[in-house]
Amino acid sequence: MPPGVVKRCVVAGLLAVLGACTTLTAPHFPSVTSPAAPAVKPLGQTEQGGTPADPASPPVVADKYQLTGDAARELERGQASWYGPRFHGRRTASGERHDMYALTAAHKTLPFGTLVRVRSVMTGREVDVRINDRGPFVKGRVIDVSKAAAQVLGMMEDGVKDVLLLVPEAMSLELAPALPVKKSRRALRRSPSPRLR
Repeated sequence: MPPGVVKRCVVAGLLAVLGACTTLTAPHFPSVTSPAAPAVKPLGQTEQGGTPADPASPPVVADKYQLTGDAARELERGQASWYGPRFHGRRTASGERHDMYALTAAHKTLPFGTLVRVRSVMTGREVDVRINDRGPFVKGRVIDVSKAAAQVLGMMEDGVKDVLLLVPEAMSLELAPALPVKKSRRALRRSPSPRLR
């Protein structure tokens, strides 16, 4: 046999052995809890109907999880809008890419990573979102939600809905400073210059 064929067979055999040693189960990350952090549970395990939550299971934080506990306080009331598909993949103010299929949102002042429950005033539908962007910068609007969150709230056709924002009672709200709105160079060129008398 030529030496190149033997080398390929040895490499293929080693790769097969290494591939057999791997597992397909998801890694378990230990949960880090602090007194101010809210506990979370999977969305499918609600307290109103549905499957009861297992109190022995450790809390996991992810986009598909929601706040637990009854103690929630009202943060704001106003209108919510949702990101259109053209924002999918664009960078957010937090530096991550916008994913229209994730339960995320933009708020003017809440710290990035804050979990907020958004409740529709009309229908009572709720969704928990993670703040990862800044906005909306439209008068009367308090939050911009992703397409996935908009579907849960039932606002796909309306585009804008009256909502109530709730946060856990124990959460301390150290608001981030409001970011100044920067005008583009084009807008600055079009702005009339002040007249001196």
